[in-house]
Amino acid sequence: MMIRIALLGCGRIGKMHAATIVRSSKAELAAVYDPVSAAADEVGRQFGCLVAGSAEEAIAQADAVLIATSTPTHADLIEASAKAGKAIFCEKPIDLSLARVKACRAALLGFDRPIQIGFNRRYDPGHRAARDAARSGEIGEIRQVIITSRDPGLASREYLKASGGIFKDMTIHDFDLARFMLGEEPVEVFATGSALIDPTLAELNDIDSTMVVLRTESGKLCHINNSRAAIYGHDQRVEILGSNGMLISGNRRAHGLERFGPTATGAGEPFLNFFIERYAEAYALGLESFIDCVETNATPDATFEDGEKSLALAEAANLSRAERRFVNIREIVG
Repeated sequence: MMIRIALLGCGRIGKMHAATIVRSSKAELAAVYDPVSAAADEVGRQFGCLVAGSAEEAIAQADAVLIATSTPTHADLIEASAKAGKAIFCEKPIDLSLARVKACRAALLGFDRPIQIGFNRRYDPGHRAARDAARSGEIGEIRQVIITSRDPGLASREYLKASGGIFKDMTIHDFDLARFMLGEEPVEVFATGSALIDPTLAELNDIDSTMVVLRTESGKLCHINNSRAAIYGHDQRVEILGSNGMLISGNRRAHGLERFGPTATGAGEPFLNFFIERYAEAYALGLESFIDCVETNATPDATFEDGEKSLALAEAANLSRAERRFVNIREIVG
């Protein structure tokens, strides 16, 4: 039986998710809703599904709900979907406020359907293969994880105003990936950064270039470096250093052709230029994993708890940057 999915939010991410649902052999797009009716109408026409007049109407049509609306609506829609007994897939972050996330978790007590948070990088084949190899002991004891995550260009001013800042909007993916790779919870955070691409971001109390260090209780270290602009494409790399070797999950290009000539050797295509392109396979695999969890009522890889813990690391990073010191995660979570 096909899993019927209601899509809430028909913007850039929502359209991508709609196409992924339609391509699945196990799911169908039952209904879409967006407060901007033109956006919902466009997706409804494209994929031939019901355009609901409200989120509640869309939720009622489905077995599972995919939430791709603006961040401030996520927690409310999670609670509404859970009240209706539907499985839930929600894009990150759950909310910009850790207190609101905790309240949402409290509201979900007793809910026994799958809830998956959209940390798609866990499902990237290269990243997952590196993590699995490290966990199997292939490189011995894990000592360091290095995550490079750089966007191809600065987002719009309007987007950045509502994003919650670089740590909650961008680095939160890397916080989740660090936890996924390390296999231990970070207990200490140091973060620093600058507005090097657009100095006026200081007006938003935001930055566009940052470096973060995480330390676990046993002393394992993770370094995350972010930039909002890499002119050569979407730069996404992970290294895992162990006592017996190193693993690397590298960038992706459109194809593997290299050119050799009098001015360059080994020149290749630019990296894939946008996160939807770079992580297209990861998005599809993440959705298929969610559908499998809905079918079997299993616990997803990326849970509500993972969303909460990554947001706590983002809060710690904000405090660390503001006070220019290491922050113990207990200061944030109590």
